[in-house]
Amino acid sequence: MAEKQYGFYVNTQICTGCKACMTSCMDRQNLKEEEKFRKVFEFSGGNWTEDAKGAFTHNIFGFYTSVGCQQCDEPVCLKVCPAGVYTKRASDGIVDFDPSKCISCFACKRSCPYGAPTYDYAAEHMKKCIMCTDEKTDDGIPRPACVYACPSRALDFGEISQLREKYGSSNVYVGKFGDITKPNIVIKPHKDSGRGYTVMNPEEV
Repeated sequence: MAEKQYGFYVNTQICTGCKACMTSCMDRQNLKEEEKFRKVFEFSGGNWTEDAKGAFTHNIFGFYTSVGCQQCDEPVCLKVCPAGVYTKRASDGIVDFDPSKCISCFACKRSCPYGAPTYDYAAEHMKKCIMCTDEKTDDGIPRPACVYACPSRALDFGEISQLREKYGSSNVYVGKFGDITKPNIVIKPHKDSGRGYTVMNPEEV
């Protein structure tokens, strides 16, 4: 059990899909275009209908969700890696990685339900988000670039127990994998999240 466990909060009701979180992360971590530690999913649903008089109406909706590494309590990347690349730090619950041990088998990337590990083809190893814990404030608190870049304040960061106390414990959208990996995230669901929807940008994410 970690001494503390950091996590994220995502408010899908006010996320505008601007992707400032994604681009700031890429800048902070010096990532290539295909290397994304944070992804913004675009969800949409509904349809158009025509009445007897030929008039069209619709109930179309859309919303966005920012997703990164969930720093899971039961990380599958750690469990499936044959080379021992991943460790879960006792000090803050971050799932860290040692690139020098990576054998490029892609087991972690194939197994992670959140698509967190990404491969650096130039350096020939996997890497992932560690919540910017390599750069902290004077009082020792990390400053995740994604959180501070969000113009609508849809993201928050801190100890997961405090986030759950402040925002609740919902982690909708993580699906059946949430019971397996136990992700450290709180997601405020969008008002249309109970309706049928599809991911509109699968190639990007």
